[in-house]
Amino acid sequence: FPSQTRTGSCHLSKIPKIVNSKPEPIMTPASGVYDACKSTIPVNTTNSDTAVQEQILQCIASSNANSIDTFFLIYASSLVFFMQAGFAMLCAGSVQKKNVQNTMLKNLLDACGAALSFYAVGFAFAFGGSYEEENAGKTTFIGTSYFFLVGMDDVMFWMFQFAFAATSATIVAGTLAERCQMTAYLCYSLVLTGFVYPVVVHSVWSPQGFLSSNRDDPLWGCGFIDFAGSTVVHFTGGLTALVATYLLGPRRGRFYDFRGRLLDTPNPMPGHSAALQMLGAFVLWFGWYGFNTGSAISITGPDQNKIISIAAVNTTLAAASSCFSALAANYIIAERRTGEGEFSLKAAMNGCLSGLVAITGGCAVVEPWAAVIIGLFAGLIYLFSSSALIRLCIDDAVDAVPVHMSNGAFGSIAVGLFGSPTRLELAYGHSNHVGLLYSGDGILLGAQFCGVLFVLGWVTLLMFPFFCILNYFGWFRSDVLNEIAGLDASYHGARHVDVDGVDMELVAQLRSQPKNSRNRFSRSSAEPNLSTTNLDSSDVSM
Repeated sequence: FPSQTRTGSCHLSKIPKIVNSKPEPIMTPASGVYDACKSTIPVNTTNSDTAVQEQILQCIASSNANSIDTFFLIYASSLVFFMQAGFAMLCAGSVQKKNVQNTMLKNLLDACGAALSFYAVGFAFAFGGSYEEENAGKTTFIGTSYFFLVGMDDVMFWMFQFAFAATSATIVAGTLAERCQMTAYLCYSLVLTGFVYPVVVHSVWSPQGFLSSNRDDPLWGCGFIDFAGSTVVHFTGGLTALVATYLLGPRRGRFYDFRGRLLDTPNPMPGHSAALQMLGAFVLWFGWYGFNTGSAISITGPDQNKIISIAAVNTTLAAASSCFSALAANYIIAERRTGEGEFSLKAAMNGCLSGLVAITGGCAVVEPWAAVIIGLFAGLIYLFSSSALIRLCIDDAVDAVPVHMSNGAFGSIAVGLFGSPTRLELAYGHSNHVGLLYSGDGILLGAQFCGVLFVLGWVTLLMFPFFCILNYFGWFRSDVLNEIAGLDASYHGARHVDVDGVDMELVAQLRSQPKNSRNRFSRSSAEPNLSTTNLDSSDVSM
């Protein structure tokens, strides 16, 4: 494991060692570990009995450590993958009944598409060649080996990284809910997890990445610190969601009436099940313990228990404080606006998730008191960002952009403010540049800004034209008839389901029109052409 490649207690660089870079595995499971280790020692050895016993003990210790670390990764990967269920429940509760099946399938396709794409090319682009001798000390833009896992030894590491890739992709599912075509969504998942996200991973977590803190000569002596992925995973997914929803346009009736006129007050369009939303939030919080603690990769190295423990504690504190800050601030804002306060479940729930996102990047390098402060600010940032999207008429069905993009960036910046010298030394093996609040020189903060700006430019540069192309060919936004009837009925044959709020008379008339006469409602398109129908815009159920 990577922890055995560097001296001292340092952050595990998330890189598996190449084939034959560690002792040959013991392939005799039928015998005991002692006998298996003893069999690896040459019979004609001239070493003393003490030396032989020491070799056997080292072999046993290495075998046990590898087994324990592998099980730890299985545990962490399972928790992170279980977050897919949390995202699915959260999205299902946030949409109308007529779109539940479509939302569920998109979450499932995220996991399946990410698995195949990350297996074929994604992992290779992210980590390929990271420990090959000819690449030592080099700076590379992208990985060049391990395609289809050929030559990979520690395949369990792929499983853990796949769970991260799937998480980044599924962030977009809720944002585009109720109006995105299935084909476009599948294409996006493959592109993000196969190329866009892996380049970000390589830049930050590979020893050859120019931002990596695990380089022999990291950027400005400290590199970009992102322990579990505030920027790598959440900011990447959240920014992609922002680009996509901006080009896709809002749901019908969210900000504009049927004729395309701006509503005086945006239609909130609440989801059909608060219980599913709350279940999803708790599942995500539970899975986050695998997300943050699992990023240590190994549990057997020196002081790894301290790194993992502080990551778990900070994860809990940031989520809790962010929940309270969002709930309290929303209550005060509502009271100022209407004269009566409101305890909003949505604000508390998304505030909690915002704190989890914000602490992800620095969960192992800040003190518990700093985690509380980071959580307090995360809740406020969520409320501000969510309000800004509404003012800009950008429709985010589950508030994924404020939660993941805004607080993903903030989480990385917070490391530059609250990075503890003791925790940085313990986790990364160097503390020459620390958080600004610890009398730091500002270099770590500058490196954090550089990392966020790089991901901002990279993701926007690729995903903006990608979604523009989908929109140009008509592959992005669902047909207006499909949107009115519900994507379950349109794509999944759920016509027998009784869904409230669907004007079936309008659906029948629109169904009789030629498909090319039904305009797609995006930021550059008008509302559907009803010139051939007998219905007035006021008859349309939103």
